[in-house]
Amino acid sequence: MDFLSSMKEDGLLTTYSSRSFLLEPLLLRWVFGFLHVVLLLVLFCLWVRNKVWGDSGFGVVTKSLKSKAVLFCSLALSLLNLVLLLLSGFSWYKSSCSDNEQLVSLVVFLLATVSWGVLSICLHRCCDYVQKKSSFLLRLWLVLYLLVSCYSLVVDIVIYKKNKTVHVLLPVYEIVSFSAALFLGYVAFFKKARGSINRVLEEPLLNEDSSVGATPYSRAGILSLLTFSWMSPLIETGNKKALDLEDVPELHVSDSVVKLAPNFRSMLESSSDGGGVTTFKLLNALFFSSHWEILVTAFFAFIYTIASYVGPALIDTLVQYLNGRRQYNNEGYVLVTTFFLAKLLECLAKRHWYFRLQKIGIRMRSCLVAMIYEKGLTLSCHSKKGRTSGEIINFMTVDAERVGSFCWYIHDSWLLLLQIGLAMWLLYINLGLASIAALAATILVMLVNIPFGKMQERFQEKLMEAKDSRMKSTSEILRNMRILKLQGWEMKFLSKVFDLRTCEEGWLKKYVYNSAVISFVFWGAPTLVSVSTFGACILLGVPLESGKILSAIAIFSTLRQPIFYLPETISMVVQTKVSLDRIASYLCQENLNPDVVENLPKGSSDIAVEVSNSTLSWDVSSANPTLKDINLKVFHGMKVAVCGTVGSGKSSLLSSILGEVPKISGSLKVCGTKGYVAQSPWIQSGTIEENILFGKAMERERYEKVVEACSLSKDLEVLSFGDQTVIGERGINLSGGQKQRIQIARALYQDADIYLFDDPFSAVDAHTGTHLFKEVLLGLLSSKTVIYVTHQVMKDGRISQAGRYNDILNSGTDFMELIGAHQEALAVVGSVHASSASEKPGLVRDAIDSEEKQESQDLKNGKSDTGEANRQLVQEEEREKGSVALDVYWKYITLAYGGALVPFILLAQVLFQLLQIGSNYWMAWGTPVSKDVEAHVNLSTLMIVYVALAAGSCFCILVRSTLLVTAGYKTATELFHRMHRCIFRSPMSFFDSTPSGRIMNRASTDQSAVDLDIPYQFSSLAVTVIQVIGIIGVMSQVSWLVFLVFIPVVAASIWYQRYYIAAARELSRLDGVCKAPLIQHFSETISGSTTIRSFNQESRFRGDNMRLSDAYSRPKFYLAGAVEWLCFRLDMLSSLVFAFSLIFLISIPTGVIDPSLAGLAITYGLNLNTQQAWLMWALCNLENKIISVERILQYASVSSEPPLVIESNRPENSWPSLGDVDIRDLQVRYAPHMPLVLRGITCTFKGGLRTGIVGRTGSGKSTLIQTLFRIVEPSAGEIRIDGVNILTIGLHDLRLRLSIIPQDPTMFEGTVRSNLDPLEEYTDDQIWEALDKCQLGDEVRKKEHKLDSSVSENGENWSMGQRQLVCLGRVLLKRSKILVLDEATASVDTATDNLIQKTLREHFSDCTVITIAHRISSVIDSDMVLLLSNGIIEEYDSPVRLLEDKSSSFAKLVAEYTSRSSSSSD
Repeated sequence: MDFLSSMKEDGLLTTYSSRSFLLEPLLLRWVFGFLHVVLLLVLFCLWVRNKVWGDSGFGVVTKSLKSKAVLFCSLALSLLNLVLLLLSGFSWYKSSCSDNEQLVSLVVFLLATVSWGVLSICLHRCCDYVQKKSSFLLRLWLVLYLLVSCYSLVVDIVIYKKNKTVHVLLPVYEIVSFSAALFLGYVAFFKKARGSINRVLEEPLLNEDSSVGATPYSRAGILSLLTFSWMSPLIETGNKKALDLEDVPELHVSDSVVKLAPNFRSMLESSSDGGGVTTFKLLNALFFSSHWEILVTAFFAFIYTIASYVGPALIDTLVQYLNGRRQYNNEGYVLVTTFFLAKLLECLAKRHWYFRLQKIGIRMRSCLVAMIYEKGLTLSCHSKKGRTSGEIINFMTVDAERVGSFCWYIHDSWLLLLQIGLAMWLLYINLGLASIAALAATILVMLVNIPFGKMQERFQEKLMEAKDSRMKSTSEILRNMRILKLQGWEMKFLSKVFDLRTCEEGWLKKYVYNSAVISFVFWGAPTLVSVSTFGACILLGVPLESGKILSAIAIFSTLRQPIFYLPETISMVVQTKVSLDRIASYLCQENLNPDVVENLPKGSSDIAVEVSNSTLSWDVSSANPTLKDINLKVFHGMKVAVCGTVGSGKSSLLSSILGEVPKISGSLKVCGTKGYVAQSPWIQSGTIEENILFGKAMERERYEKVVEACSLSKDLEVLSFGDQTVIGERGINLSGGQKQRIQIARALYQDADIYLFDDPFSAVDAHTGTHLFKEVLLGLLSSKTVIYVTHQVMKDGRISQAGRYNDILNSGTDFMELIGAHQEALAVVGSVHASSASEKPGLVRDAIDSEEKQESQDLKNGKSDTGEANRQLVQEEEREKGSVALDVYWKYITLAYGGALVPFILLAQVLFQLLQIGSNYWMAWGTPVSKDVEAHVNLSTLMIVYVALAAGSCFCILVRSTLLVTAGYKTATELFHRMHRCIFRSPMSFFDSTPSGRIMNRASTDQSAVDLDIPYQFSSLAVTVIQVIGIIGVMSQVSWLVFLVFIPVVAASIWYQRYYIAAARELSRLDGVCKAPLIQHFSETISGSTTIRSFNQESRFRGDNMRLSDAYSRPKFYLAGAVEWLCFRLDMLSSLVFAFSLIFLISIPTGVIDPSLAGLAITYGLNLNTQQAWLMWALCNLENKIISVERILQYASVSSEPPLVIESNRPENSWPSLGDVDIRDLQVRYAPHMPLVLRGITCTFKGGLRTGIVGRTGSGKSTLIQTLFRIVEPSAGEIRIDGVNILTIGLHDLRLRLSIIPQDPTMFEGTVRSNLDPLEEYTDDQIWEALDKCQLGDEVRKKEHKLDSSVSENGENWSMGQRQLVCLGRVLLKRSKILVLDEATASVDTATDNLIQKTLREHFSDCTVITIAHRISSVIDSDMVLLLSNGIIEEYDSPVRLLEDKSSSFAKLVAEYTSRSSSSSD
């Protein structure tokens, strides 16, 4: 085999007539060519056979070589032959195409490139057929190829030793060919031996693999893959209808996280070797999980780079041809064919390079999300304290996404070197030593970019930190919006978000203005390099000819992109490293220790739970452990009650049994499965049925029993969808009692051996509590082990007493104190207690039955009536359909300064384009076509004018970049403020029906797009339109006939774009919509991880996360395919225009057209396909990205609440002075289509009196309070406070004058001080006084930082009871005339409840106190009791009068409560 042979004048190889015929290189080349033709014919015949007869022969041929190593070897040989083909072709062209041996070498290299390439594709695409026999033809071909390679190598060595005229690359090439043949032969024969041994084991797997995971992409043939035609059916569907997720095909199994995640995990674990996860190990696992795809994209990137420099290299030759210098016949057609083929190869390589890069990014993101999610399931509570849920979610939404995005830049580092090397080589050929100046200027531009790149990286990092802080705060605010609105604090917290955004905007401004400078460098770089190069040519005396000038300009233009992307690449590398560092740091966090609890096999011990001498602490380093010296034995079937004061360690004891609390000493043993009911209910988004089943199969009989036992039957009957009703995020459309009962039902349905109840009945009323106690504890769980928080006494984290109830009671001390408090609460109704105890048990049952006959409604959850039975409260996320309205574009453009900057931005770009064309035309016109032609102007004039035009164009770019980022920044700021003002002012019903994930998605992802992407998308579109017009303008100067092709091509391009955009738009929208469920599921998992672990449901939740992750990846994958489908077709159309122009140019006689002008047209025409494809891509991408603006505007137009302040009707500062609340014919419904919740209530709460509101769950108690605060607006009637109609005053004037202790105790992340006084209205002395009054003063003084002691997210480092006492402290500070307690003591023990009541009686004796309570003790000493039933007043009188009437519903309620209290004491 020869390389650039027969170049006699170069002395590379000389043919000797004395040489033997068998030693002739020409013969060997023909033999090699023949072998490659045979291989192609064999593969083609077998492919035809496979298509016609469905025979698996095609697979049989390739099966024996089916391995990644062989595939890589084939691709490497194809690439090597391609490089030699290009070099050989260049050499043949330089030799005036007269060397026949060189032509033979060219053909052989071409055949070798194609044959090895086809074999590579066959190996990659072939299915895993069951191999019955190895291919004889393939093995025979490999043997022949091995022999010829060996012989050729020997011949080259012999000739080299004799004549020393063989090029040094030849033996190297022959050695590579021989080695490859040897390797392939070995694999083929080795496979035969292995196949005969292992066929029995392999066959089932091969059959199974071949029949699953078929997708349009995986089924596509070679032609379909090359042209992206496999996307056509989906795009066609998108044109017929708006795409839904069901229309988007599944991912192939190789791209699904279900397969990727286990492989990635095993790679990460194998690289970790027992140590922690480091950034390098994480990067290593990411690379090897997609290493084959990365190598393939590297191959495509290499081909694209080589092909993109063919055009600039041939421009000078074309100009000389047009000037009349012909080197051989048909030279023009050869040039046109070369230009066209190079463009075709460039297009194919680029499109597949880009598509596969996105595919790699999707894979990497999915793997990281799966690992982050899995870590969230196993994270210890101590580790979780250091990471808020918002931060953990950011790892998934920001960091994993960024690592996926980095795949765009994965090859940029080595490609930059390759591109600069090619550019310098071509410049050296054309301009000689002046290319050194070009290199120096290029390096200078890159060095200038580095500091800006570093600044950009720092600004980006700070911007992300600021965004993290803002999102963390926003997440917390959205979670607690109801509390904020009740307290009238929402605008204060909005100002907090705005403050955080102001900090973010500071970094954003620096980031975008720095981007403007980088953009200026990008556009100005070719000008600087060209000025330096041409100046050097003049100084060095290098003759300037128009062909060489135009070739250099084309090279500079091609070189601009890698120079521009260098700082961005550096920035992305650093950003990705930061993200990988963050993820690796998170993955290194401490997991829950699985050895805390020893889980014994079921039935292996009589003891269900045994805790021996155990000391446990949430914080292992703390001097005061949470639980000390715990000894506890619970036998199977026992019912154990645990009780103690607030903060004594009751919940921690249950957590320790679950293995959640780190163990310092001792042992914990559990025998059997566990069921856990947390104190704070954790409810998943989904239907009621899904929450109860919790992954278990439906057993209708057991399900019905559980629903009945948990008193859910009546609730389900009133719902239009029954148990198929969709529950909102965190159960937002359920009452506290309903959430707790669903949680109990979930635990019961699991049929566990041991049940751990953390005070689950505190949130339900007396009726329901009694029912649950009997049906659950004494019914379904009669044979189960139950540990129930309320009655084994704990004090300061120790078990102070343990034993049977009567034994402990007789011993006095701690337990007696609690029971004393309980009895004290019942003292007022002692007689009722006695009489109810002496009556038959049937009395209580009758009372319950009589209540249950009434229709139970929980209208707080906004249930629909039969009139609109298809309306769920929580709907699918709304998304626009069809094209984005022009109004959206117009609003975005005119938002900043009324759109005044837009004309100046466009003008600056038009001037830049004109000056660029002018400067290039000047250089082409001013320089001679060849040495023997005189120049039009002298060199000094040439350079002065050129530099002036170049400087003007650079100035225009600086103006355009600055104005663009100014307008973009202003628009982003305005949109942010509009959306957040609207969201914070929207009514509570909006938050009830809108999962926070949807709002968070707009505040994070969509806002980021508005901040950083959309201005550049608009700019990109405008710039590309102007550039395309400029290119066509220049080309039309050569021939107006170009319009004959260009106009239909533009029409076809527009048709393709419109055809594509319908599907792409919906895929982009689905991409946004599918992200919210993934975030929401992640958020729910983090908050409910304890419950998930207690039921051993981790694997199911991992599966759900993978399913949602794939659902998110599907639109991304097919959107990437759709974009490349369009770009490929547009590239082809543009290439046709370019080819037509070239054919026209070579067809006209010499001298008709100025060769310099024609060369300029070709120089610009080289970019036509790129610019036209970019134009359509920019148009489509803008429409996809503008959806973010559309989504933000959606939430910037949500209807708002009534005004916060009505200046014309403000109450006096002393209002309310009396506290009289007068309710007249009050009717309330939650939405126009829903039934009335309150049906004409009329009553008066006298000022200074304590009124208790009681009633069954769903009777309207909480609704009445919400109406008082105008969380819900009345449908009819009115409420007057001290004679002022509350509907006529502003919301803040109302809410800030009232106080409330809500049902769900809420604390915000921050300090004790900021939680008690968020508005910063009170002094430290006043705060300490309030803390002492609510019995928290001593607790806070124990802490190191006192009032500045930290409060973690959701107040997790404070017990539920302590959080409720903090809420009490808030109202003690506020001292309003009207105080509302909305089931405020549900989370505290009886003693603390009495303490709260005592505090309220003492400090609010002259105030109107309205109490909603489940405990009779909380309302029994009220002045008045209001009993609601189904939204109407059933009874309203003093408790004494109501108790005197034994038939009253209140008396029955009290009897039931005291009966339950007595029975629980027995």
